[in-house]
Amino acid sequence: MDLLLNTVQPYDWGSTTALPRLRGTEPTGQPQAELWMGAHPSAPSRIDRGDGDGHGDGGGHGRGPVPLDDVIAEDPATELGAATLRRFGPRLPFLLKLLAADSPLSVQVHPDLAQARAGFAREEALGVPLDAPHRTYRDDQHKPEMIVALTPFQGLCGFRVPGACADLLDALGVPALRPYVDTLRGLPEAQALAEVFTAFLSPPAGLVDDVTDAVAAAAGLAGPYRAEFAAYAGVARAHPGDPGLLAALMLRHVELAPGEALFLGAGIPHAYLSGLGVEIMASSDNVLRCGLTSKHVDTAELVKVVRFTAMPTRVLHPRAEGVEETYPAPVDDFRLSRLRPRAGDPSFRLTAGAPQILLCTEGEARLSSAGATVRVGPGESVYVPAVAEVSVAGTGTLFRATVGLDAVAR
Repeated sequence: MDLLLNTVQPYDWGSTTALPRLRGTEPTGQPQAELWMGAHPSAPSRIDRGDGDGHGDGGGHGRGPVPLDDVIAEDPATELGAATLRRFGPRLPFLLKLLAADSPLSVQVHPDLAQARAGFAREEALGVPLDAPHRTYRDDQHKPEMIVALTPFQGLCGFRVPGACADLLDALGVPALRPYVDTLRGLPEAQALAEVFTAFLSPPAGLVDDVTDAVAAAAGLAGPYRAEFAAYAGVARAHPGDPGLLAALMLRHVELAPGEALFLGAGIPHAYLSGLGVEIMASSDNVLRCGLTSKHVDTAELVKVVRFTAMPTRVLHPRAEGVEETYPAPVDDFRLSRLRPRAGDPSFRLTAGAPQILLCTEGEARLSSAGATVRVGPGESVYVPAVAEVSVAGTGTLFRATVGLDAVAR
């Protein structure tokens, strides 16, 4: 068991204050968008081997900070356990993050596993460099993900039903939207969503500006879409002239209270707009962007990956499983749960037989394993290999990330 030294990603949509406030550090004036915890090769956590930083009470090995992906590569059986190694190979299959959005992220979608493998193989055969700006598939993995709100959190997730989408567009009073409204009302669901969404990726001149003006005006008026139009007006301000605004109008606006979550599976277009949350995902870089971005938009591949189905947005709440509150997810790449030990409670043990990352978001927790004790506060995290058991005590809130294999003991 070791403390993790983690990388902060300074993406321009990030908040300058949310992560420093949670972690108790001074803001730098620059955006701090994501804190990565895991073994992703582009920014792996490093393991603190107890070289005197004041956090650990024992168990130091004197090696200094070591990238977690290197640690796993040295002894995958010990670090990952037999079930994880057999299912995923010698790699940590999930990535845990703290995400702090101050402005909208890109509207995006992720492929399923078959699409990722086929797309990656195709681009490899074509010789497209992995770092090429027009490369679509960076690896052969899918990228399901989940976000749990720590503060009020806003996002866009999944298509509205065509009729509801038509009503919202009609409420803007933009004459140039009339053909799209008619399409949404006159065709079967999948065909209507596909035709309008695809057309919105390459809109006629002037449409984005007209819709931007209409959304800004509507955001200040009372009506059934006031909250939605306020959110879309924020999108337009953050990304002026971007056709992604039109795609965003087709998506459901979602507001999460602290503790609530969203699961985002393959083919579901989505965008995070604002707020602080804990995010977990399969460890992959496969993102197809639909707009609100200066990066490559692969329209042809995008329409193959997007699921043109209107589904109700399911806001998730944790369910109690012993000492844990687990957020249900229909994948085995990850399992996320929340633990809230309280003062005076006896310590409890966590066993997994799989790798774990424990992240503190509130208060302080005392973690003990094999004679070593580590205290963690907000924003601090610990990596636990598969062979270890951990006792947890203290106060506050911990998030526990591990794999979701049924073969792994809880």
